Formats: sequence, structure tokens, C-alpha cells
Amino acid sequence: MKAALRADLRILVVGAGLAGAVGGLVYSSTTGPAPHAAAPAAVATPPKPVATAPRPAVKPAPAPATAVRKVARGVLEGVGIESGVAKTRVQQALVALEAKVGRQSDPAALRMAFQAYYAYQAANPGKVRKPYLYYVDYGLDARTPRGYVFDMKTLKVVDGPFTVAHGRGSAAPGSGRPTRFSNRQGSNATSLGLYLAQETYAFSGKSAGVAYRSPGLRLTGVSGKYNSAARARGVVVHGAPYVTAGRAGRSEGCPAVELTRARKLIPRIANGGMVFLFSPLDRTWMKSDPWASRSRSEG
Repeated sequence: MKAALRADLRILVVGAGLAGAVGGLVYSSTTGPAPHAAAPAAVATPPKPVATAPRPAVKPAPAPATAVRKVARGVLEGVGIESGVAKTRVQQALVALEAKVGRQSDPAALRMAFQAYYAYQAANPGKVRKPYLYYVDYGLDARTPRGYVFDMKTLKVVDGPFTVAHGRGSAAPGSGRPTRFSNRQGSNATSLGLYLAQETYAFSGKSAGVAYRSPGLRLTGVSGKYNSAARARGVVVHGAPYVTAGRAGRSEGCPAVELTRARKLIPRIANGGMVFLFSPLDRTWMKSDPWASRSRSEG
């Protein structure tokens, strides 16, 4: 009996030793050296999470420049800032240039011209690529020099005064002052308002049955119903032999100048300059031109 008990104890001891050895092997393969066989089994600690750097926030794509300008302009107009800046520029131009203009047919003439130029430039900066403004006061008669070219950046007179033709549909023969203005096809009349100077081309015409040639400058009317048909009507700037230093004849609606002057004036204002034709005899136009009206300048 005692012998049997001793045999069972040996089996238990051997089994326990084998179990400890196997446990030591398993532990060493995962965590390091096996602990002493008599020590309690170690409890594995879960690994700490590894900290990762936060991803940078993705910035939204910037709004297109044109959209930003439109929003900014809307905000500025809402608080009256942009209109105040425009008024300041108009006033600066008047101070610099008004004294250099010999005669005006109306006290509002130059103010409307400068208001139209700066207002259109602010709304269409990509189109007004040159600082030149060709201005004509048709409230003066054909024998009076009534044309100028202004540099609206340096506020200097580039050329003028000089004589300028008006359309034969705007005045009767022998009358030197235009009194009728039209945007209608076939009217041969002068159209008032603001124009954008565009490309040049080879102009040809006839005067007293004699053919002549000159540089020509195509115009796009931007004053709405007052001159929107200008390009389709063929209203252009060109030189003509019927315009002299002492008197301007009548055109088919074009603000024509002397032939020699056209060769200098047209390349200067082409492709991005502006043209403004004024008369105090069309009060409806004065009140409602989209760029030059008094209501806009006073707003």
C-alpha cells in the first residue's frame, strides 16, 4: 500500500515538473525568461495604444478670384465704401483736368464722363486695359474744338482740344450743333454714352466723291439702349478729310477726326481704351445712362 502511494506521488511530481517546464517555454517565447517554478503565474498586461499624429485638416479650395471680387464689391457697395472711392476718384480727376478743358457746354459734362469711366472700369477691370479716355462734348458746335484724350491714370491731357465730326442725322445741313441722337440702324446720327475701344482696321471712305483711307477703330457701345447698336451700325473712330483744324464736317454717326490726328490717336486708345460722347440736349440720356447718370453719381 505504501509502495503504491509513493509511486503515485512520483508521478504527480514528475507531471508537475513537466507542466512547469512547458509553461516556462511558452512564457519565454512570448514575454521573456520564465519565472521561478514556484512563483504564481504572471498576468499579461495589454499593450498601450500607440499615439498617432493627427492628420492635418484639409483646407477648402479658395474661391475663384472673380467670385471673391464680386462678393467684396457687393459688401463694399452695401456700406457705401466703393461708391465713396469712386466719387473721390471723379473729384480728383475734375480737380486735375477741368481747368485744362477750354469750354464745356454744361457743368455736368466732365463729371459725367469721369463718372462713366471709373464706374465701368471698376465693374470691368479686365476690359479696360488702357487708361485713355477719348471725350467729345457735342454740346459745342462743329467749329469749336470739342475733343480731348485724357490719361485717367496720370490725370493729364494727352491731346486736345481738337475738332470732331458728328453724324449728319443729328443736325441739318449748315447747322454746326447736333440736336438729335439715335441708336437706330440707318439713322446716320451720333449716339451718346460710353464706348469700349476695340480692334483697329483699314477704313476707307469717300468725301465729295473722292476716296480716302484711314486707320479705323471699332467701338462697342456699353450705355444700353443709347448706343448698343454702334458696332452693327459701323460707328467707328476714323480720320476724314472733311475734318480740319478750323471746322468739322458731318459723318455717318462717327466721331471722326483729322486724318493726321487719327494716325496718332487711334493706336493709343485701341484695344482697351474708352470713348465718351456727351450732349446736354438729351436730358433723358443724362438721367438714365447706366454708367454716367446723375442718379448714379449722387448715389
